Amino acid sequence: MAGTTHIHGTPAPAAHHDTLPDVPAGARGNLELLEAALAAAKAENRAALVGYLPAGFPTVDGGIAACTALLESGCDVVEVGLPHSDPVLDGPVIQTADDIALRGGVRIADVLRTVRETHAATGKPVLCMTYWNPVDRYGPERFAAELAAAGGAGCILPDLPVEESDAWRRSAAHHGLATVFVVAPSSQDARLAAITAAGSGFVYAASLMGVTGTRDSVGREAADLVARTRATTDLPVCVGLGVSSARQATEVADFADGVIVGSAFVKELLAHPDDLDAGLAGVRRLAGELAAGVRRD
Repeated sequence: MAGTTHIHGTPAPAAHHDTLPDVPAGARGNLELLEAALAAAKAENRAALVGYLPAGFPTVDGGIAACTALLESGCDVVEVGLPHSDPVLDGPVIQTADDIALRGGVRIADVLRTVRETHAATGKPVLCMTYWNPVDRYGPERFAAELAAAGGAGCILPDLPVEESDAWRRSAAHHGLATVFVVAPSSQDARLAAITAAGSGFVYAASLMGVTGTRDSVGREAADLVARTRATTDLPVCVGLGVSSARQATEVADFADGVIVGSAFVKELLAHPDDLDAGLAGVRRLAGELAAGVRRD
């Protein structure tokens, strides 16, 4: 979780980079588009639906198609994951997808291309979710500039301690990007206040201790965490880790500003390893069901 976990081990191949075109001077990200999407969901008396898929899974082109399908089928926001060889927050489903992407040779350039083409195709906010090590190796200022130039709305950085985030946050703010931190049920109130004061866009509330993956119940801890987090900030609070069905989306939408779903979408693609069209159909179906589930009326 933010402030408690550091990446160890061999850096992922995705941390290497290819030569990219020069970034346009003054390129601005889409933080305001993200804020508008979350505000629009609130105005419609529903929680926002945030989908997640790793870049390069099942291929780079297939991942772009899948992320686009999410936004066309009911998601308000998409998180594009930067695959990592040691994804400490992620459970076995996303680890499997990351491994497929890494074995396919995914690079940061491919992650940025996924952000760029998904945003261009839909006009909706696209975030990058990444561990800190690849960004640190790539260069925080360069990464922020290129993410903004790709049309990105910001970054979710689950293992970047707030105390070590000043350089990144300055670059992100300069380029119009959100910095989304993760809070957990174990976070004490003072810690929550420090994290939310440093963040922007929204707060990612992990519904329970542990790693990503679908679960039968999201649990009471999530509602308590959202209430404690809201006491420290006016930022929207979106809940992730464990949501996989419309019923669970409805449960979370009752107390959160947004519902984050990742592993369930990955499972739809994993279920059809040799048939991308069937996988995309499953992703679209699930996104539609979840979009209906987050409505409170």
